[in-house]
Amino acid sequence: METPKRGLIVREPYASLIVDGAKTWEIRKSPTRVRGRIGIVTGGRLIGEVEVVDVLGPFSAAELQAHEDKHRAGGFLEAYAQGRPLWAWVLKNPRRYEKPIPVPRRKGRMIWVDLSEVEAPD
Repeated sequence: METPKRGLIVREPYASLIVDGAKTWEIRKSPTRVRGRIGIVTGGRLIGEVEVVDVLGPFSAAELQAHEDKHRAGGFLEAYAQGRPLWAWVLKNPRRYEKPIPVPRRKGRMIWVDLSEVEAPD
C-alpha cells in the first residue's frame, strides 16, 4: 500500500483518537481545501491515515461544545480559539498502521508535512 503524499501534524491523544476512529472532526483555526487521504503524524512518526471529506464552519468554541462526541477536544476549545472562529475538518475511513513510520523532522512550526519520501507500511 502507498502512503499518503501529505501528513497532518496532530498532538496526542488526538492523533490516536483519529486513526482509531473515535475522533471524526479535527478542529482547526482555518479551513482547508485538501480532500482525500492524508497521513496522521505525531511525535515525528506517521501512525496512520484518514480521509478529509469536508470542512464545516466557522463555529465559535461554544457552538462546538454540542459536538464534543465528534471532536473530543472537551474544554480545550476556548483556550485554543482565543475568541477566533474554528473549523471542523470532517474525517472518514481511519486506519492505524501496525507499526509507526519515522518521518524526517523539519524546523519550525508546521501543520502539514511532505510524505513523498516516506516508505509505505507493510
